Amino acid sequence: MSTLTATSETPETVPADRARPAYRVTGRRVLASEWAKLWSLRSTWITLGLGLLFLVAFGVIAASHYKSNLDSGRHMDRDFATATAVSLSLFGTNFAQLALGVLGVLVTAGEYSTGMIRSTLAAVPRRLPVLWSKATVYGLVALLVATAGAFVAFLIGSQILSGTPAAMGLGHAGVVRSLLGAGLYLGLVGVIGAALGALLRSVAGGISVLVAALMLVPGLVSLLPTSWQGDIDPYLPSHAGESIFALTHDSTTLSPSAGLLVFLGWTALALVGAAYRLLRSDV
Repeated sequence: MSTLTATSETPETVPADRARPAYRVTGRRVLASEWAKLWSLRSTWITLGLGLLFLVAFGVIAASHYKSNLDSGRHMDRDFATATAVSLSLFGTNFAQLALGVLGVLVTAGEYSTGMIRSTLAAVPRRLPVLWSKATVYGLVALLVATAGAFVAFLIGSQILSGTPAAMGLGHAGVVRSLLGAGLYLGLVGVIGAALGALLRSVAGGISVLVAALMLVPGLVSLLPTSWQGDIDPYLPSHAGESIFALTHDSTTLSPSAGLLVFLGWTALALVGAAYRLLRSDV
């Protein structure tokens, strides 16, 4: 007679060194991911370089033009005649804001155009950390690049303007605040660009709205009755932003702190719109 012996099978244990690590989605890891994606794009290097070039080159050109007109005795228009080393050195801000704002749109809308956003949101299902991380990473990069460009443009421009009525140094009242304000303004423009890209999910649409808000709307407001312009003009994004880094102010402009608050309000509005669509709409 044969006896059947039941043997129990014990599950195979996996060595601790071969166990699959448990990955968790954390804010630090999402930030690191967005940092890596930002610098992996060739457009990042090109557009940041253009923004820095516009800021420095146009500031140097404006300072050189002022010096040349002054030395030759040619007539200068009223705005140019009352210029300072700060206003001349920051002449390229309007051009740099386009480059930095456009790159902000590309940071977010570019993922929608390539379809990569599906993989991103699959890895971060809560969605909003993706938006906050993109805006934070690119905003800080734009801030640092713009601030460095503003100081370089001023240092070169102040050498060119030495001995002229516009000459100023870093020790003059308000100069450092203006240069830091220019960097902060351009950094926030980059954040607005990223928010518009996430809100509209279109590179062309985001760039169009950005250019309209910063450059076209002020021109349209100038066509309104004069009594209306005084109530609207200072609160437009571009004019509120300019008051952040303007060296002097009058009754028609906001103070630096008020301009910063207004511009932060526009930035928050763009981010809230982007967050709402990100949560409510499929990708």
